[in-house]
Amino acid sequence: MTSQGHAPGTEDALVASALRRTAKRLIPFLLLMYVIAFIDRSNVGFAKEELEASTGISTAAYALGAGLFFIGYAVFEVPSNLLMHRVGARWWMARIMITWGVVATAFMFVTNETTFYVLRFLLGVCEAGFFPGVLLYLTYWFPQERRAWATGLFQMGLPLANMVGGPLSGGLLEMDGLAGLRGYQWMFMVEGLLAVVVGVVAVKFLTNSPAEAAWLPGAEREALVRRIEADDTARADHGGALGWARALVNPRVLYFCLVCLCIQVAVYGLTFFLPTQVSEITGREVGFSVGVLTAVPWACALVAVALLPRVADRLRAHSEIAAVLLVLSGAGIAASAVTENAVLAMAALCLAAVGFVACQPMFWTLPAAYLSGAALAAGFGLINGLGNLGGFIAPNVRVWAEETFDSTTAGLYVLAGTAVVGALLLLASRLFRTRTPQDAAEPATAPA
Repeated sequence: MTSQGHAPGTEDALVASALRRTAKRLIPFLLLMYVIAFIDRSNVGFAKEELEASTGISTAAYALGAGLFFIGYAVFEVPSNLLMHRVGARWWMARIMITWGVVATAFMFVTNETTFYVLRFLLGVCEAGFFPGVLLYLTYWFPQERRAWATGLFQMGLPLANMVGGPLSGGLLEMDGLAGLRGYQWMFMVEGLLAVVVGVVAVKFLTNSPAEAAWLPGAEREALVRRIEADDTARADHGGALGWARALVNPRVLYFCLVCLCIQVAVYGLTFFLPTQVSEITGREVGFSVGVLTAVPWACALVAVALLPRVADRLRAHSEIAAVLLVLSGAGIAASAVTENAVLAMAALCLAAVGFVACQPMFWTLPAAYLSGAALAAGFGLINGLGNLGGFIAPNVRVWAEETFDSTTAGLYVLAGTAVVGALLLLASRLFRTRTPQDAAEPATAPA
């Protein structure tokens, strides 16, 4: 019997029911937030040609500005996550969304390279802490054995953002001239204001922790609180009791920063140029039709990220499956550069997106397996912040490779190689992984 008088089977059933309710309430809203966040950070890919034409921003300046987002993002990731851990997710997530929405809207007033650089940097500052904040928030609600599943549901936001964002951004660009505004101005204004509205709603909707969840039945709430507390205790007993400052210099945390960097180089090296690449493959101008076509790789990734993390949870093979997916991603990126057949090129892009999207929920379970509390907040912030410098490195390295080797495909080969390096690092992470009590336990059945 448990300390509360529940039989173990009853306790498991209560937790499973609580997790189902939690997933149905929180995950869709977190998904919506992620979709809007990713659209606002990556919609410059659709505005690239219009910005160059109307403001004189060069390709090199575009690549630099696209990457500057990640400098501000990296600098403020750890402070933002520590503040969220202290003040709670409800108000902090709302603050993040409202401020980045204001800055995202301000992109409609870009007139030159300087304003483009400043706004991209400020957008990173405002959004800093969102993604690692949600990862931290999920650890408050989902125990270790269900975390890849929950993280996978949340990271469905990445392909959804690109599926929705492509047609939305492309369609808004075609409003060029309406009410005297350029197409890219309509795009930045509408998509930025969406973030502001959702940020206001977040204040009313989000709950800081299971203990405050009045929408959970009392017995389920208490069972979930006990399970999460036991999970935190297990991590602390097996190496997770680091202070937040020590976590920032922990060799394993720094190693995970390098793995995350490799993943994000592949993600953003493709994402920022995908509309242009699809346009070249199909021979169509960037607009609604190209936006629809760019949604195809992300639709494939959506299916993969919905299914594969659950498999990884059951097999306890997160690093191995993530490594295989990264290799497939690298192969897809390279193949998209080799083939001249439009159908095969699109299939290769689908493989690339499946790989680098579906591997990420599995990757994030690795640092969460032994860090807890403020150390986990700091660790997530540092890993995501430094890892997302890949968003700064990727477009600039891609342009550098293309110019240096006088080849439009050289940059894609560099991205493919980086994905393979990330896969090797993931496999090597097993050499220092701490074994936790959950590793020895039989995996519970995932909530439906």
